[in-house]
Amino acid sequence: MAYLSRIWLNPLRTATQRMLRDPHVMHAAVLGGIPAQPVTERVLWRIEAGDPYRAELLVLTRSVPSWEHLVEQGGWPGAEEPQALVRDYTPLLERLGRGGEFAFRLRANPVTATRIPLRPSPAQERQLERERPRGVRVPHRTAAHQLAWLTERLGTWGFEAVDTADGNADVLLAARERVSFTKGRKERHRVVLSTATFTGRLRVTSPDQARRALLDGVGPARAYGCGLITLAPAVPTATAGGASASRPAAGA
Repeated sequence: MAYLSRIWLNPLRTATQRMLRDPHVMHAAVLGGIPAQPVTERVLWRIEAGDPYRAELLVLTRSVPSWEHLVEQGGWPGAEEPQALVRDYTPLLERLGRGGEFAFRLRANPVTATRIPLRPSPAQERQLERERPRGVRVPHRTAAHQLAWLTERLGTWGFEAVDTADGNADVLLAARERVSFTKGRKERHRVVLSTATFTGRLRVTSPDQARRALLDGVGPARAYGCGLITLAPAVPTATAGGASASRPAAGA
């Protein structure tokens, strides 16, 4: 089983502000909603912060979660409107037939591996000093490289991009962000992520691979708000230039 949750968070509350600033804090708060502790299942999450008055937290879990602590600490406890919704994800997974088209949204951490980084961090230097180093991850920083990172991997995730009317892939780079935070209790170290949010239309080429990509997430930094692919019905719209684009998908 799998479940997709949507939790509303109040950006004016101190606890919410801390969670929005620090993915490490948000990750801990999300894991607190899983009844079976310590958590051994894969948990994916993403923040949708387009609304300045409330932040939308999406979480994909394998077990039924409980989000009362998040609503109490960072939402609107006692509000008339439900502040946390949990939906069975199985119906969407069962609709993933070959050739099916969906609008999608993905916040990812596009990276590549290299043995000669330009400005290696202390941790990367230690890794490269090891015998037979496998290389270290460095981020893709340009829009072109980030889009190439996505399109080169769609096939391994069980998808392909749908073409627009002018023959281009209907995939957009909707947002880019650099996130920095610290982790660790005794030896705290700085983590820097270069994230990219993609939207557009995808076509299913391998239902089994697509289900694995949805459930397990894609790319690195999945503990820190990256890697969750969400799908919605594909609704082409006209762009300024006449090509088709897709309405961004926030959830299933």
